Amino acid sequence: MDKTIAVIRGDGIGPEIITQAVSVLEKTANIYGHRFIYNEIDMGGMAIDKWGEPLPDKMLQLCRESDSVLLGAVGGEKWNSVPGHIRPEKGLLKLRAGMGAYSNNRPAKIWKQLASASPLKKDIVDKGIDFIIVRELIGGVYFGEHKTDTADGIRYASDMMIYNESEIERICRIGFETARKRRKKLCSVEKSNILDTSRLWKKVVHEIASDYPDVTLTDMLVDNCAMQIVKDPSQFDVIVTENMFGDILSDEASMITGSIGMIPSSSLGAGTKGVYEPIHGSAPDIAGKDIANPIGTILSAAMMLRYSFGMADEADSIEKAVSEYLDAGYRTADILPREAEEKEKCILVGCSECGRLITNYIK
Repeated sequence: MDKTIAVIRGDGIGPEIITQAVSVLEKTANIYGHRFIYNEIDMGGMAIDKWGEPLPDKMLQLCRESDSVLLGAVGGEKWNSVPGHIRPEKGLLKLRAGMGAYSNNRPAKIWKQLASASPLKKDIVDKGIDFIIVRELIGGVYFGEHKTDTADGIRYASDMMIYNESEIERICRIGFETARKRRKKLCSVEKSNILDTSRLWKKVVHEIASDYPDVTLTDMLVDNCAMQIVKDPSQFDVIVTENMFGDILSDEASMITGSIGMIPSSSLGAGTKGVYEPIHGSAPDIAGKDIANPIGTILSAAMMLRYSFGMADEADSIEKAVSEYLDAGYRTADILPREAEEKEKCILVGCSECGRLITNYIK
């Protein structure tokens, strides 16, 4: 089977981690008889340097023409002083909107081999961490009107958070459908005690709940959810929430699993085309040092095979290879155990060696 993948290497550690993910994809393609064709896409800070904008229209069109997008990371201190409308992150927002990718799915699952790397107490970790955050991705405050001005010599700024019922319904249905395939528990997270957008959100999610009688729906305020994720993450199965809340909660959730470098994500819309990326940033402070953890990107590639290409066996083989790599005791610096006794049992490797080993484990 031939598939075209738009590859965005981006900034910081992006090129390093994407290189390892592509190696894994190539090994998988060779074993299973596929051919992956790669469209190299300029996006982020490197696109600003080259084209004067974070995602040129011709690059977005190449993404749309591809079967899916594999993204490393964008941004960095180098571009912090550029005008807000052309910051690297604007390219990411443009990509998501241009691909119609309104649903971001971020799993928070602790690998058994990394239980000691979690910052949570052992008795909490032992209860299990395995849930998914379904985040609305192309609405809310990130896509609302942003305004700065001065009145009577005082500077002010405003950011509009807007949702309509159709946007809320489609993402909540993704939440219900995802829960239906898991443990049939959905937690809707909002701030309905304060925000009108959240009150509409809560009303809509309860209106469609009757279409999913097999799924148990609960409501939770976002501040309480942030506390509960560290107090008892085992209570969650699927969390569905709006854009900004999902951004914050998913980063929190990733850290309780041991490392943000381990977490993949998918962003999907109405069709099968998606944007797949690790949830971490470009980490410019470690770029070029060969110490980044590429596993989040490798697992993102596996998600692409599973959810966009219908290649479940191939995705399973990658995930199994990651597990065998961890079983063998290999660790990048971010997931080394803190305890000296446990650390001595592990083998410290860099980004390229991590990718090479995982590639070799694929069978």
